[in-house]
Amino acid sequence: MVFDIDMIKKVYAALPGKVEATRKMLGRPLTLAEKILYAHLYAPTTTPYERGKSYVEFAPDRVAMQDATAQMALLQFMTCGRDKVAVPSTVHCDHLIQAKVGATQDLATAIDTNKEVYDFLSSISDKYGIGFWKPGAGIIHQVVLENYAFPGGMMIGTDSHTPNAGGLGMVAIGVGGADAVDVMAGLPWELKMPKLIGVKLTGKMSGWTSAKDIILKVAGILTVKGGTGAIVEYFGEGADSFSATGKGTICNMGAEIGATCSLFAYDTKMADYLKVTGRTEVAALADQVKEHLRPDAEVYADPAKYYDQVIEINLDELEPYVNGPFTPDLAWPISKFAQAVKENNWPEKLDVALIGSCTNSSYEDISRSASLAQQAIDKQLDMKSEYTITPGSEVVRYTIERDGLLNTFDQVGGVVLANACGPCIGQWARHIDDPNRKNSIITSFNRNFAKRNDGYASTHAFVASPEIVTALAIAGNLTFNPLTDKLKNKNGEEVMLDEPVGYELPPNGFAAEDAGYQAPAADGSGVQVIVSPTSDRLQLLAPFAPWEGTDLKGLKLLIKAKGKCTTDHISMAGPWLKYRGHLDNISNNMLIGAVNAFNDKTDTVKNALTGEYGAVPATMRDYKAKGFGAVVVGDENYGEGSSREHAAMEPRHLGVRAILVKSFARIHETNLKKQGMLGLTFANKEDYDLIQEDDTIDILGLTTFTPGKQLTVVLHHKDGSTSEFPVNHTYNEQQIEWFKAGGALNVIRAEAAKK
Repeated sequence: MVFDIDMIKKVYAALPGKVEATRKMLGRPLTLAEKILYAHLYAPTTTPYERGKSYVEFAPDRVAMQDATAQMALLQFMTCGRDKVAVPSTVHCDHLIQAKVGATQDLATAIDTNKEVYDFLSSISDKYGIGFWKPGAGIIHQVVLENYAFPGGMMIGTDSHTPNAGGLGMVAIGVGGADAVDVMAGLPWELKMPKLIGVKLTGKMSGWTSAKDIILKVAGILTVKGGTGAIVEYFGEGADSFSATGKGTICNMGAEIGATCSLFAYDTKMADYLKVTGRTEVAALADQVKEHLRPDAEVYADPAKYYDQVIEINLDELEPYVNGPFTPDLAWPISKFAQAVKENNWPEKLDVALIGSCTNSSYEDISRSASLAQQAIDKQLDMKSEYTITPGSEVVRYTIERDGLLNTFDQVGGVVLANACGPCIGQWARHIDDPNRKNSIITSFNRNFAKRNDGYASTHAFVASPEIVTALAIAGNLTFNPLTDKLKNKNGEEVMLDEPVGYELPPNGFAAEDAGYQAPAADGSGVQVIVSPTSDRLQLLAPFAPWEGTDLKGLKLLIKAKGKCTTDHISMAGPWLKYRGHLDNISNNMLIGAVNAFNDKTDTVKNALTGEYGAVPATMRDYKAKGFGAVVVGDENYGEGSSREHAAMEPRHLGVRAILVKSFARIHETNLKKQGMLGLTFANKEDYDLIQEDDTIDILGLTTFTPGKQLTVVLHHKDGSTSEFPVNHTYNEQQIEWFKAGGALNVIRAEAAKK
């Protein structure tokens, strides 16, 4: 079945003309990203947009939402006055399934535990014409790659790893739910025109090296913020040499360098994947316009002229990498990793090894890992670490079971988890003897922030390819290098692991008895969406109050966050996922993971009204009850990580008026703007040091709030002195209107009311 084929035909029919018009307007050859971006403008332009500066309105082809973020997105969409979504949209139930004992039991438990939420998502999808993928169908990004992604298309998704679809040549961007509401409502979607980073790949991978190692190396080069505001475009003969799913892995983890998205040019590998997943018609259409689905020849010849930054990687020389702990950009080539483990005194013993997830669960990944598991059997080696496998979709799971790969994992003691996010997002009931014991785990996932996988600060999480993860599981020790080291088997013999082997695509094709798709009702007008007023999982939304028209004075300092403050620190996942549809309940996790700069503790801040220390959410609720707004102060790249808009909605709901930081991650800054919050940055980063624990804060200049004009912050210190300094913002005129209205959704509601 080919979904939305008429829409795809329409995109391809218009593409050649739009590309030629763009080439003529810019007066030069085009990168692939430029072709797709300019072909998806909401309205034609005769003026080129400036990278990194111009705000641009786009018309994406589709929207995808996962169940944790879809709840809030659709609760907002309900209020915008539309009968049906304006573009093809889907919901995927993958985040709420907790990994405990194994796939069958965990899925049954999740369906029972989350029935109210699944019923809500199913019924609201029915009502508004949204495709619904049931629990167990798979992880959103894998399902999108198998069914919806197409070369040259543009989509947004309410998950930061939406860029996974770049593996099929699609500009796919992670956003907050309010952005999804815009597109589903038929409105333009706004994005600052991205800068372009070109990654030229030469040579060809072999042996132990895999596509995962490319992005692990790139993360080490660019760091977690080096891709912010940019599309990373991979090109060169090396890029054409490996699988579409390998490309997807790289694009998926581009989120870890802050990239807007990542992208590969259309090639035969993509065509092969489209065909094997039942989309031969899409491949044929893409072949007809393939010159428009790749950068122009001049770009290949002189990339430095067309990209803002160029990185070159020779795949012939690339070795496997292991990244971590605690951050995905701490990159170690395997030849240096053992030394790093010893020098840093990281726990050498490997407790758990986990493969799969949305990042690395392709047939290729699983078959190469299974070849190592089979070697363990054949060479009389025990699997020394606990070992889990998370299939990315029911199609992948069914196919690898049919082909005997699951049986191989079973023979070495592997545990197959549900087709869901599970441990990757903290949905993991981990078994550990002492939660305070320093321990190491290694995954083929994408993120490894402290506490992300299992909630334990003591866990040192590392990221590698599924092949390296499997090899280290067999060894049970992080200092093992499978390229050079031997292992002692059950007979006392020293043996080496051979290089992994596998298949890019299943030799007998993909299959599934039930892929898990539920089509929406042909006419949803009679469908009722019921939300119980007594539910603790779902809560209808009330509009946020508009700006009062004055400068903000007398604000309290809620917290001065120190160091890394990701969306996991601001709004934790794990056990809190169950409240993603209930804004008041989930607000009880607001900033509980952030480190207070004044005492180096988490979830302990001083209440300026009482002088006592308490939890961050409780302190903010006290301020709100007594009529005080507050300010959150943060460090660099504040809000990196997930697209979850709860990290913006919770402070807004509890009465925080502004977030003042050294720098923002892209998605989080946009989410704050959408919710009518002030997202401000220090004009001089040293002014962060002026913030004192007992400060009262004024924000001046709001009555003349205009694009490009600085605002002023005044700190009233406890000793009676004051500090005053300028702060920057990136609000354009439309975003200032969102602020004044109390949020973008209030603007949409007002427009709908006029019709």
